[in-house]
Parts: sequence; structure tokens; C-alpha cells
Amino acid sequence: MARKPNYNFERQERDRRKADKKAAKALAKSDKQDRAKTEQDGTLPIDGSADSPIDNADDAIDAE
Repeated sequence: MARKPNYNFERQERDRRKADKKAAKALAKSDKQDRAKTEQDGTLPIDGSADSPIDNADDAIDAE
């Protein structure tokens, strides 16, 4: 026997997953903006590590 569909619950679950995905995307976007802002200011990120070696290459070019 087929199960009885529970449309409201299924919609709530879809909406919850969609909201979780949007929240994760927004968090990633804000993190990326924060990193770009700190790099533009010339300060290191909070964790103290440089994210890419390309940034160091740009500094070497500027020094010439």
C-alpha cells in the first residue's frame, strides 16, 4: 500500500533545506568579503595565515 502524502511536512522540509543552503551561502559570502577587506587594509586575517601565494607574488611585484 502506498503511503499517504504529507504535503505540508514535505514543503516545510524543502523550505528548511533551502533556508539552510541560503544561510551557508550567505556565511561563505560574508567570510569572503571579510577576507578581501582585511587584505585590502594590509592586515593579516584573524587566523594569521596567508590564504594564497599569489598575494605574496603581488607584493613582490609592488616592491620592484
